[in-house]
Amino acid sequence: MHDAIAEFPRRLSSYPTLPGATLVEVLRSRIDADPINAVATLIFLLAVVHTFMAGRFTAWSHRVQVRHEARLAAQHRPPRPSVAAELLHFLGEIEVVFGLWTVPLLIAIITTHDWTTATHYMNDTVVFTEPMFVVVIMALASTRPIVSLAESCVRALAATGGGAPAAWWLVILTVAPLLGSLITEPGAMTIAALLLARQFYDLRPSPALAYGTLGLLFVNVSIGGTLTHFAAPPVLMVARVWEWDTPFMLAHFGWRAVLAIGVSTLAYYLYFRREFAGLAASRPVPDPEVADEEASGDQQLLPAPAWVTLAHVAFMAWTVANAHYPALFVGGFLFFIGFSRATAAYQSRLDVRTPMLVGFFLAGLVIHGGLQGWWIAPVLSSLSENGLFWGAALLTAFNDNALITLLATLVPDLGEGFKAAVVEGAVTGGGLTVIANAPNPAGQALLARFFDYSVSPLRLFISALVPTLIAAAAFRLI
Repeated sequence: MHDAIAEFPRRLSSYPTLPGATLVEVLRSRIDADPINAVATLIFLLAVVHTFMAGRFTAWSHRVQVRHEARLAAQHRPPRPSVAAELLHFLGEIEVVFGLWTVPLLIAIITTHDWTTATHYMNDTVVFTEPMFVVVIMALASTRPIVSLAESCVRALAATGGGAPAAWWLVILTVAPLLGSLITEPGAMTIAALLLARQFYDLRPSPALAYGTLGLLFVNVSIGGTLTHFAAPPVLMVARVWEWDTPFMLAHFGWRAVLAIGVSTLAYYLYFRREFAGLAASRPVPDPEVADEEASGDQQLLPAPAWVTLAHVAFMAWTVANAHYPALFVGGFLFFIGFSRATAAYQSRLDVRTPMLVGFFLAGLVIHGGLQGWWIAPVLSSLSENGLFWGAALLTAFNDNALITLLATLVPDLGEGFKAAVVEGAVTGGGLTVIANAPNPAGQALLARFFDYSVSPLRLFISALVPTLIAAAAFRLI
């Protein structure tokens, strides 16, 4: 029994080699060797389709609730939530989709193997470090002292442009993504999304500019973490195995990422420049202290002193430095909760709901993704260097890009050019969908209210396409 457990999921090296076989023949042989491969991938594809249909469930929920309230009104009864509407709304929460689809996956594993195999996979094989880290770093990055510090720094830069919405927009979308190379991409995404919500989305831009900004944000954050070897999940997966360090990342990836971010952001600004002029005259930018007071009800918040802000920065630094050690960063977060309570006079309400939902989303994605190597690895190994770049970018749109780079480390005798191509493709395609990059669900969760809580996957894809192609040109043509 122990040997059977250890083989799930089956090691890629244990599949029989088929010299001269086509890719289709290789995949068919792997399904024959272990039928759970096909079942797990089918369930994963259904989960991906579910994410694209989440908005439909939300709209359906609203219609059911309206009909329910109409029936109650006709009966002269007070309104109350409809159970069916609430269930449909739950199915429309994109953050819970992959978690929900782990239920049929576990049933399939238990049916084809046994309960012990399923529990061993969930408890011993799947690594939940990244989802836990995202929960903690999101909660820390969204605290009032950290957001106020980031806002003060951005304000100083935006002042060079007169503090107009366009100046805030330009600074946030260029500087914040590059912070992903220091405070990790989830932290950078959280700060960027919160600042965009306060300084840009509150001005109610047109849907075209709103989606354009979201797509640009996702792409910029995905490539903005490549200046170092320790902050971006897809880079972390390969840095130690391939012996990449920060000087290597700066020389091969970093400057190209900076160039792509600058060109993409400037291109979108020039395209929407007339609307930005209109936003500047629409209404004044909300004052951060007023926003804090409104968020906290009657509680009058005091300006956070420097020592409180420095303590928050220290907690974030501890979390980033120990990102691979859950016992340390979770333990540090528990200490932070106590510190936050002791300094409540300077704190807004600690938001853990949104980080927990995002963590749940990523945990479900990790569970499903861990069973997709049987087909992703042979697909990657069958491609040319340019084909590997575009293949990684395309696969990233339907898988977490860290999974793509992790599986690339399992491909034997991969040349240096191929190694660079797969990482370039993975980070380039990281903005095309919500599931393409670990920080994307965080950005969507924080900004969903500006899209009626239903971000269109197609509009997001189209909005991210131009900066994705610019990033591709920077990595492949320069």
